[in-house]
Amino acid sequence: MTHDISRRRLLHGIGLAALLATGCESAVDRQERAAATVAVPKPGGVAKLGLTLDLIPKNLFTNTGPAITALIGLVYDRLVRYGPAGVQPQPALATSWTLSPDGTALTLRLRDDVRFHTGRPFTSADVAFSLRSYADPQWNGQLRSTAAAITGIDASKPHEVVLRFAHPLGNIFDLLDTVPIIDSETAADIRTGKRFVGTGPFRFAGRRPNTDLRFTRNPDYYVPGRPYLDEVQARIIPEKSSLLSALKAGQVHFADSLSQRDVESALSLGSLKAITLTGAELQSYVGANVTAPPLDDPRIRQAIAYALDRDRIIAEVFRGQGFASSLPWPQDSPAHDQARSARYARDLPRARSLVGQHGPLPVIPLVYPAKDTSLSAIAQIVQHDLAEAGIEVRLEPVDYSRFTQQLIEGAFQGLWTTNHSWAQLTPSTLAVSAYPFNARKNASHFSSPAYTAAAEAAWHLPEPTGDRATAAYGELSDQLLDELFLIEIGVYSQRWAHSAALHGIRYSRRRELDLTEAFLA
Repeated sequence: MTHDISRRRLLHGIGLAALLATGCESAVDRQERAAATVAVPKPGGVAKLGLTLDLIPKNLFTNTGPAITALIGLVYDRLVRYGPAGVQPQPALATSWTLSPDGTALTLRLRDDVRFHTGRPFTSADVAFSLRSYADPQWNGQLRSTAAAITGIDASKPHEVVLRFAHPLGNIFDLLDTVPIIDSETAADIRTGKRFVGTGPFRFAGRRPNTDLRFTRNPDYYVPGRPYLDEVQARIIPEKSSLLSALKAGQVHFADSLSQRDVESALSLGSLKAITLTGAELQSYVGANVTAPPLDDPRIRQAIAYALDRDRIIAEVFRGQGFASSLPWPQDSPAHDQARSARYARDLPRARSLVGQHGPLPVIPLVYPAKDTSLSAIAQIVQHDLAEAGIEVRLEPVDYSRFTQQLIEGAFQGLWTTNHSWAQLTPSTLAVSAYPFNARKNASHFSSPAYTAAAEAAWHLPEPTGDRATAAYGELSDQLLDELFLIEIGVYSQRWAHSAALHGIRYSRRRELDLTEAFLA
C-alpha cells in the first residue's frame, strides 16, 4: 500500500490538454510527467541503486539513513500501511482490526499465508516479539514511547493478536506502520549486520561494509508474481557528485539523497526521471541546546527565528519544492494552521532589538553533516542571516555518523541544522517520539510542564482527527512557537532521480524504498 507519487494524478485532475495549452510547462514538469508513463511489467533483471551512506546495523529501528530505509523497504513488511495522504491505515500483514470503544485495546487479524525468508511461518508471536524489541531502549526506536505504552499482548491465536494500552494511543497506527516485523530466530544477527530476515519482497543476500549490499527476489512472497526483479544491488557512493555521475553514466538505475540541484541536473539530460516524495515531506530546522548560553535566553532563540530568511532557503536550496514555515506540519496534516505557521516571518529589526536586550554574545557553534551539500548551504545561509542580526556563529561540519550520534545523545554544544521527519504522520508522534522533539528527552535538553502536558494530551487522544484533536494540536503548536527549542525553517519534498528504464518505484511515508512493483524495461 505504499505509493507512486508523480504528476500523473495532477494532470488527471486538471486536464492534460488544459495544461499543455498554457505553454508554460517546465522541463522538470515534462520529465516528471514522463516518469508516470505506464510500461508493461517485465520479470527479471537486476536493479542497481546508488546510496550515499552505508547502514549502521544497530540503527535498524531508527529510520535514519538511505541504506536503512532501503533495507527496511526491501526486506521487511509492516502490519499496516498508510496511503498517500492522511493517517488512515490500510492492510498489510494485518488484514483488518478492531479498536475497543475506550481506545485502550486493538485486535488485529493477520495473514495466514506469509513466511519469513528462512521458510518459517509468520504468526502473532512474531508481532509480539517485534513490538517488544522495538520498545527495548537498546534499539533507539523513535516511536519507543508508543511501543512501551503497550502493556499487554495476547498472541494465543496464531493469526490474531490483541494489543492492550496504558491509555488511548492516538498514534498507534503510526507505530504499526513503522515497526518492521523481524524474525526472532535470527534477531541476534541484526546488530552485527550478518543477517536481516524478514517477510518482504526481497531477501538480504550479503553486505560489504561501506561498499555494497545485495538483495535477491523472495520466491515465496505472499503477493503473487511479485517482485518482478531478480536482484537488487546497492552501491555505497558517499560523494553526491560521484553518485550523480554514476546515475548519468548509467552505472546505477536509482540515486537517493541527491540535492534538488543535482536532480535538476539529472533531468536536464532528458533520459532520466524524478519522483517527488509527496506525502513523505521532510522539515528543515535549526536546533538549539537551551542549556548553553546564550541559547538559554528565549529572546536569543526568538532573535534567531526572526533572523532566518526561510524563503531564500526554500527557493535556493530546495528549488521551490516546499514552503517556509515556523511549524513542522505539512499542509495535509491535521495540525497545519496557516496563521501559526507564519508567526516568525523575517524581521531583522526585531531580531536585532532582541539581541540588544540581551547584551554581548559569545560565538555560538553551528554543527551540520559535512558532506551534505544542501545542509552545508543551509548552514552558510543561517550563518549569514544571524550575523545580520548581531549573532556570530562558527560552522562546525562533522561526518554523518557522528552527527547522528550527537543528535541521539543530545551532545550538541550550541546550534545544529539538519532535517527531520515524523511530522507527516499523526502530530502527537513528533512530540512523544522524534529525537529533536520528545517532551521527555530531546536533543535540546528542553523540558517544561506545559510542553509535556500538551504532548501527552495530543498523544492520549482516542482519535487522531476531529475537533478535540484540532484543539490539542493547536496547543502543541503554541508551545513549539513559544519555546523555540527547535526553530523551523520550512517543509519540503525530497526527490529521487532514476533511470527511465526502472519503472514502478514506490515509497512509504517515511521514504522507505519499495521495489515490489518495480521492473526494468
